[in-house]
Amino acid sequence: MKDMVDLFEAERPALLSMSYRMLGERHAAEDVVQEVWLRFSGARSVDNPRAWLRRVATNVAIDTLRSAQVRREHYVGPWLPEPLIGAADAGAEAGFELAEECELALLWAMERLAPAERAAFVLREAFDADYAEIAATLERTEAACRQMVSRAHKRLQSEGPRFDVSREEAAAALQKFFIAATQDHAAALKMLAADAMAVTDGGAKVRAARRVLRGPEEIMLVLTSVMAKDRDLPDVRFELVKANGLPAMARFVAGVLDTLTVVVPNAAGQVQWIYVMRNPEKLNMEPAEA
Repeated sequence: MKDMVDLFEAERPALLSMSYRMLGERHAAEDVVQEVWLRFSGARSVDNPRAWLRRVATNVAIDTLRSAQVRREHYVGPWLPEPLIGAADAGAEAGFELAEECELALLWAMERLAPAERAAFVLREAFDADYAEIAATLERTEAACRQMVSRAHKRLQSEGPRFDVSREEAAAALQKFFIAATQDHAAALKMLAADAMAVTDGGAKVRAARRVLRGPEEIMLVLTSVMAKDRDLPDVRFELVKANGLPAMARFVAGVLDTLTVVVPNAAGQVQWIYVMRNPEKLNMEPAEA
């Protein structure tokens, strides 16, 4: 039994990372890994444990994602993936440390992929699995798996914002935009790309835009309104942290994490995509008054 436990623990980080990339939810990823352990510990014999664990984890994650997608159809406002906050997660499991390199923008874009398509993409791109392994895991032909990965690439390239600058440049852009948004409306407008998008997730628990905001004027109109309403909140402080490996601005109200914002610049240095997480369930905080 000890050998089985040791083997599973050695694979746990990869299983956790894969499950998070599939689901975009930390606790759901942990539940997948727990289910895999229950099946593994109850298995009589496993010829190739590593392949078995990865195959079972992938298929449990696919089933979990299918159920989650049904629930997300009734989600109030845009659904955003749960962030992995670097400063708050110093003791995070190794699997989540591995998953930190998966950008929030990419996770959000992957919501448009079918579950099996997403699994093929994650196995190929994040874990460098060969097509024979992907085919065995998904019970598809290698040709079908190649097509799924190719379709996923094309869709993500056309629909998903990507990170094109260094982390240092992103941190500078984030701070510059925050200062401009609070002090110089015209300067903030100029920093936004013409096709910029802002996505906010409040989960119907706190105040947040209930659709994707598009274009500089609309984004600044909503941001200005929110900032005006929040101006009188007590004991507000901001802290630069990391969310999935990217610079992020965390807002604390009375010592409680209230809002997390990630700004993704394009290659020209303009703000292309803004991610704003306000759902308290995804920030591990008590709901604030809307």
